[in-house]
Amino acid sequence: MALTDAAPRLDLDAFVNHREDGHASLDLLVPDARCAGCMAKIEREILALPDVAAARLNLTQKRLTVDFAGAGGDAAGVVNTLARLGYPATPFDPGQARAAHDQEGRRLVLALAVAGFGVLNTMMFSVPIWAGLFGQELGPATRTLMMWFSGIVGAPCALYAGLPFFRSAWRSLKAKRANMDVPISIGVLLTLGISFSETILGGRDAYFDAAVSLLFLLLIGRWLEHRLRARASSAAADLLALQAASATVIGDDDALIAKPLNEVLPGDRLLVRPGERIPVDGRVLSGVSELDNSLLTGETAPARVVLGGACRAGALNLSGTLHLVATARSEDSAVAAIARLVEAGAQAKSRYVRLADKAAAIYVPVVHTVALATFIGGWGLGLGPREALIRAVAVLIVTCPCALGLAVPAVQITASARLFRRGVLVKSGAALERLAEVDHVVFDKTGVLTEGRPRLINPAPQALAMAAPLARASRHPLARALAEAAGMGPLAADVTEHAGQGVEGLIDGRRARLGRAKFLGVAGGGSETELWFAFDGDTKIRFRFADRLRTDAAVTIRSLAARGLTIEILSGDVSGAVQAVAEAVQVETWRAGCTPEDKAARIDELARAGRKVLMVGDGLNDAAALAKAHAAMAPGTALEASQNAADLVFSGEQLGSVTVALDVAASARKRALENFGFAALYNLVAAPAAILGLVNPFVAAIAMSGSSLIVTLNALRTGLRR
Repeated sequence: MALTDAAPRLDLDAFVNHREDGHASLDLLVPDARCAGCMAKIEREILALPDVAAARLNLTQKRLTVDFAGAGGDAAGVVNTLARLGYPATPFDPGQARAAHDQEGRRLVLALAVAGFGVLNTMMFSVPIWAGLFGQELGPATRTLMMWFSGIVGAPCALYAGLPFFRSAWRSLKAKRANMDVPISIGVLLTLGISFSETILGGRDAYFDAAVSLLFLLLIGRWLEHRLRARASSAAADLLALQAASATVIGDDDALIAKPLNEVLPGDRLLVRPGERIPVDGRVLSGVSELDNSLLTGETAPARVVLGGACRAGALNLSGTLHLVATARSEDSAVAAIARLVEAGAQAKSRYVRLADKAAAIYVPVVHTVALATFIGGWGLGLGPREALIRAVAVLIVTCPCALGLAVPAVQITASARLFRRGVLVKSGAALERLAEVDHVVFDKTGVLTEGRPRLINPAPQALAMAAPLARASRHPLARALAEAAGMGPLAADVTEHAGQGVEGLIDGRRARLGRAKFLGVAGGGSETELWFAFDGDTKIRFRFADRLRTDAAVTIRSLAARGLTIEILSGDVSGAVQAVAEAVQVETWRAGCTPEDKAARIDELARAGRKVLMVGDGLNDAAALAKAHAAMAPGTALEASQNAADLVFSGEQLGSVTVALDVAASARKRALENFGFAALYNLVAAPAAILGLVNPFVAAIAMSGSSLIVTLNALRTGLRR
């Protein structure tokens, strides 16, 4: 239950966390926080409280973290402030947060089930009434009884199934604006009211079946749209999951203590063994090693770190044991910063106004005005209030934005199914609209234009067989590539790994080394894409590696250019590797050594210049840019966090899925515009008919359903075209 002013102070204080640095903090679940505006409002008001030092709201988890200035804080004051702002809060519990995450989906499913039940059972009593249209008239008493049964079943179902629309309409009206749910709600409630009036007064027609059928059709479209959005889990949460679950802290007596990440403070000494991820941002106190930063920067070559070197949370320690001093808390680490960029980009993206909403901004007030004018005009021209109201309700029903509401979702579902058959998963319905507007494409290099894994170039079988036993004993990415090329086989004995240099050991009793050129005493070598091998006193053998281009990368780039799109490459890799790929695919604009912040800043720069950017990336360093881009795609081999930050994910090794998605998006946009055109034409014909009394609410419901069917059938053409 949400906490209020009456919540006991003692209960709230029990949830205050007391940290080792002498300060206190409080984590709260704020389920009604939905947008960037909510976040800014909540953080601003909470930060204004006298004993609060910091306030951070995670919109993905609906988690508000409040840091107090001292060893304690007024937890009740924070909760009461949130309640005053209209955001009831409870102490944060991960299980409760997960349970609340898909509450909207569960409500829609239940409302849809109730509406379906209502349609089937209301029709059971409506069909005998309809029989009168074919000369099989019921007696007055039987007719009235059937109308009462229809109302007893249909009205409760309609009221429950309409709750998602009623709530949305009420929130909209409280904010002094009108969305498409306003005329839907008014139409349903007036239809039920007139139906009961007709039943009580012994009238000819009741329209309970029309009200519940309307809601059933609308809920189908809304549930499908919700399912598209729900396919993607939290990208920001997946990014934070890359951090280690705990950290090994070195105590004052040199004892090793495993601590949760949120208890690690700046200044703590940490131990990071080979094969472990760096838990928080830190600086090397002692030790030498190589870090795999590929998830953070996209650079394929391991980075050597020595005394005083900086290490970023999420990097994988490859070879040597490191002693670090923490320089930031887990929520202030590089990974957490990227997660915040992703979240900010996703929230900005959710503010994209779909074509249906733009049309509704004009549509809704016009429909209300016409319906009101029909009632007043009809009454003024001599019609009774009952007949004038029936005509006004017919106007609301026949012009109900069902076709308009289905115009986009129906096309999105059809286009998504077509792309799924082509190996492209669409995770956001609005993504297809944005994809159709793209005029500039940004590619990451590693794992997108290339395969994302180093491969041995032209290996000599005899040399490969000699070096393989040592390669199998190393964690180094190039050594793993060498071992993969060699296949299964024996391991070297007495293996010693020299951090940042290579490995040595015994192969058939002979001492051998595998690693950097300098490690083997080779002068003039040192490329990051090569390894050297030799037995003691023997000839040195060089193994060269390369990250190969995808087979259709160049063809895809030419195809995009032929469609009038401009293209550039943003990569965290070294300049030489990026230049080689750019020349191979004939892309003139490229940047190397880009950090995640650099990529996100470039996307923002292009957006300010009016460009509609499609970002195609796969690494953690691409996640923020993917979230900020106008549309985003990621390969199926990408990091899960990057897939979740993207709008579309393509499987297989073919980059041509990008052009397929662009073509389908263009076709889908065309079909959506056709649907909007038909919906407008339908209303231009149907509305005057209802005003003149040629259409009663029952016929209006049939006409409305027919318009929705036509829109859906037109949407199916998106999937049939090749």
